[in-house]
Amino acid sequence: MKKALLAATVVATALTAALVTAPAAHAGDRSAIPFTEATVTAGADGSYTLEWQAPRAERVEIRANGKVVAKGGAQGRAVVTGLPATDRQWFDFTPRHGRGLRLADRLVRLDGTVNFRDAGGYRTGTGQWVKMGEVYRSDALDKLTANDLAKLQRLRIRTVFDLRTEDERTKDADKVPTGAAYVVADVFAGSGSFQTLPRTPDEAVKAMVDAERAMVSGDGGRKAYTQVLEGVGDDRARSVLFHCTAGKDRTGWAGAALLTALGVPRQTVEADYLASNDYRRAANDAILSHLPAQQAAVYKPLLDVRPEYLNAGYDEVEATYGSFDRYLRDGLGIDARELKQLKKDLLVG
Repeated sequence: MKKALLAATVVATALTAALVTAPAAHAGDRSAIPFTEATVTAGADGSYTLEWQAPRAERVEIRANGKVVAKGGAQGRAVVTGLPATDRQWFDFTPRHGRGLRLADRLVRLDGTVNFRDAGGYRTGTGQWVKMGEVYRSDALDKLTANDLAKLQRLRIRTVFDLRTEDERTKDADKVPTGAAYVVADVFAGSGSFQTLPRTPDEAVKAMVDAERAMVSGDGGRKAYTQVLEGVGDDRARSVLFHCTAGKDRTGWAGAALLTALGVPRQTVEADYLASNDYRRAANDAILSHLPAQQAAVYKPLLDVRPEYLNAGYDEVEATYGSFDRYLRDGLGIDARELKQLKKDLLVG
């Protein structure tokens, strides 16, 4: 490929530093990460939009494939084009002061999924960041292509946790990349969830709320999420993947539990949870378009993720265990030592 085609075209706007809520890294603290926000968003045209805020960093330099593709001030935005095709494009955000971040677009594009994404790339309440490329979440894997499986193998997927029921697993068996361990972690095992179909939208919403509560306090949920969190901690050769059918409810609580355990603020956790609505919009619209209006109205709450669903999970934690730390300890058996090690493995900064 010609050198001109390899070069990245950058459109960057350096903005003045803005006041951002603490904690912010001190300019002299080389171990701290000064970024309060940083994202990579891949476009359908092969471009990448990079955005960041790093108070007191003064200058930020961003590299891809070892080459500088963007520069800016403490706050900025850049659109990068012309990068070669790859399984996953990574960017190194390097501030003038403090530690840098290695980030990619959260969504991993596969032919057989619509909601396969990285669980990392989020900032904790203490200013640390959840590593990317370590833990993934997804919808069903039964439609993965040979190219998808090869890509997951290159992404080092080592362990796959299947959160689905026996009926789901039998009907649409997982396709797992070569060398990866497959673990059944049936969230609704022995549960009465979804035994009868809702007849009205209100019944559908109630079914989703009740299911969320069962994920927290039901025997199957406690066992399954113990398997997932312990599995994430035990598999030092990560990457780890957990998934269900749509990658939004059972998978959503697994992601919420992991991020909350790592100290990611509730607002950020909710945003990650609700992102399934965006990633699944086209697939959900296609389903609803084939249903009569009355039936679609009942089915839509089952396809959605809504704040009230996630909140029902947190409310169940509070009602049953009193606090999230006690849920981890008494419900999932994750003690202080294991939690400390999990944070050591998955957080930077």
